[in-house]
Amino acid sequence: MKKLRILCLAHEDLVPPDRVPTKFHNEEWRTENYVLSTLRGMGHDAEILGVRSDLGLLRSKVEELKPDIVFNLLEEFHDQPLYDQNIVSFLELIPIPYTGCNPRGMILSRDKALARKVLTYHRIPGPDFGVFRKGRAIRRPKRLSFPLFIKSQVEEASLGISQSSIVASDRDFQERVAFMHEKHNTDVIAEEYIEGRELYVGVLGNERLTVLPIWELLFENMPEGAPRIATRRVKWDAKYQKRHGIASRAADGISPDLRARIEGMCRRTYRALGITGYARIDLRLKASGEVFIIEANPNPEIANGEDFADSALAAGFSYESLLQRILSLGLRKSA
Repeated sequence: MKKLRILCLAHEDLVPPDRVPTKFHNEEWRTENYVLSTLRGMGHDAEILGVRSDLGLLRSKVEELKPDIVFNLLEEFHDQPLYDQNIVSFLELIPIPYTGCNPRGMILSRDKALARKVLTYHRIPGPDFGVFRKGRAIRRPKRLSFPLFIKSQVEEASLGISQSSIVASDRDFQERVAFMHEKHNTDVIAEEYIEGRELYVGVLGNERLTVLPIWELLFENMPEGAPRIATRRVKWDAKYQKRHGIASRAADGISPDLRARIEGMCRRTYRALGITGYARIDLRLKASGEVFIIEANPNPEIANGEDFADSALAAGFSYESLLQRILSLGLRKSA
C-alpha cells in the first residue's frame, strides 16, 4: 500500500479535538475523527482542514501541502448544503484528486425533486410527489393522496423530519409545508408515504460497481400507529434509539430474486444520477413485495459502526480496507 499525503476536508465545526476522549459516540465530529485517525493508522500522512466559507483557505492549504488526494467530508459550504458540490468543482479545476461523488452526481442527487424526475424518466419506481416553493400558495394537487411525507427538497441528515412530517389532511399538509418554509427556509417536497420496511443499500464504484449487503432500519418498540420513518431523533438521539428499540442490521427474509431486483434498482439509480465514489440508496419495501427508491445519498455517513461501514464489513471490507477503496476510487477517477 503506497503511503499517500491526504488532506481531509471538513466543516470547521467538525474538526475533532487534538485530545480525543477514549470513549465517544454521539459527538458530531466522530466521522471526521474515525477517518483521520484510521488513515494515519494505515500509514498515510493525513491532515484535516476545517472550512466554513473561505475558499482561499483551501487553496492555500493545497498549495502548501500538495496532497496526493483530498478526502472530502464536507456536507455544506457557506452554510448552504448544496454548495459542497461547488467545492468539488473547485478541486476538479485545480486539479486535484478527491474522494466521493463528482459535482454532476451531487447536483442531481441532492435535489430530491430533480432526482425523482430523472429516475422517473428511467422508469425506476418511486413515490409520487409534488414541489412547493417558498413564497407561493400552498395547494395540494388532487393527484397526491394522503398520507403524505413532507420534507426539505435539499436538506440532508433528516433535518426537519419528525413524526409530524407525515400528514393525513389538507389542514396538516398546509401547516407542515408552511412550517418547513419558515423554520428551515427551504422549498418542500411532499411525497406519497410508502408503508413498509426501511432499507439501505451501499454502492461503491465509478464504472464497475460493488453493491453492499441490504441493510434495514428496525423500529422494534415504536408506539402502535407511529410511522416508521428515519426522523432526526431516530438517527441521532441515542436515548430515543434505546427507548424505542431502533437498530440497523442486515435485512432478513429477502429472497434471492428480490435481492437481485433490489440490487439491480440500486445500480440503475446510481448510474442514472451519475454518481461516483460511493453512495447509499434508500428504499421502501411494501409487504406486497413492491420496491420504491426513496432517494440516493452520495458521500453518506461513513463513521465506523454506522450503516455503510457495517454493511461493508458484512461484505468483507474492514474499515481500513473500506477507506482504502474509497481513496483508490478517487485516484482512479482522476487518472
